[in-house]
Amino acid sequence: MKTKILTLIVAAGFLGGCNQPMSDGEKGALVGAAAGTGIGLVTGGSFGTVVGAGLIGGAVGYLGGTAIGNSK
Repeated sequence: MKTKILTLIVAAGFLGGCNQPMSDGEKGALVGAAAGTGIGLVTGGSFGTVVGAGLIGGAVGYLGGTAIGNSK
């Protein structure tokens, strides 16, 4: 229950903090973090593992999104 509440607060922060269109890097980071966290949760990892997966996914997503943005 605690994790679900924290997830909703973080999602609301991401959505509420956008006062301008997101860059490709920011979009990639958001998608990568969500994918990494989701994979960590589905595999049944501990809280630390899930957070780590989200951080790594966000970093990889940011790099990928930035590369896509630079190639346009």
